[in-house]
Amino acid sequence: MKLMARILITSGPTRQYLDPVRYLTNGSSGRMGCALAQAALEMGHEVTIVSGPVHIAYPEAARLISIVSTEELLEACCAAFPACDGAIGAAAPCDYRPHRVHSKKIAKTGQPLELRLVETPDVMATLGAMKRPEQWLVGFALETHDRRIRALVKLEKKSCDLMVVNGPEAMDSNYNQVEVLDRRGHPLQSLAGTKEEVARGILQIVQTTLVRQRCVLSRQS
Repeated sequence: MKLMARILITSGPTRQYLDPVRYLTNGSSGRMGCALAQAALEMGHEVTIVSGPVHIAYPEAARLISIVSTEELLEACCAAFPACDGAIGAAAPCDYRPHRVHSKKIAKTGQPLELRLVETPDVMATLGAMKRPEQWLVGFALETHDRRIRALVKLEKKSCDLMVVNGPEAMDSNYNQVEVLDRRGHPLQSLAGTKEEVARGILQIVQTTLVRQRCVLSRQS
């Protein structure tokens, strides 16, 4: 019997505006989220994508919710997640926003400009706190150093069932190299190749360790 899950996938960057024309963001292209959505659809799953501004086309078979800021990402995910079996957090939300957003374009004065930044909400940690026992969560940890240690901290903080660890070389690239950790922090598999190939490998792990096991537990209960 083919096992179908309703999967929420976050993708792309978010923007935190300083004024009407300038914003804080990162170099996420959305290609990994797109590849994950396509891989999930190929396996027969139902996919909802919540994405920040990108220049790629997502699979037409997926439901797409477009957002801009991290706050909008959080709101959209909190609304969609209760109806899903699990979520994959491939988005790269902007972690900080300006304390003050100027209503007009900031003019150059010839003097240094000081910005006061505050943290944005942690979307995956919020989903981890609200998930039901039968739901699952897959996080992504993009780290520049101490990757395993920092990923383990995120794994626990966000209450994830799997954590996918990669580096900044994956940003705006067609290729990726990742390590997948289970909920206890043990490495399950290392994957490398195009983002499409890596996405299929990640979805196969999700299918085996999360979707199939949760379906078995659901039938037993």
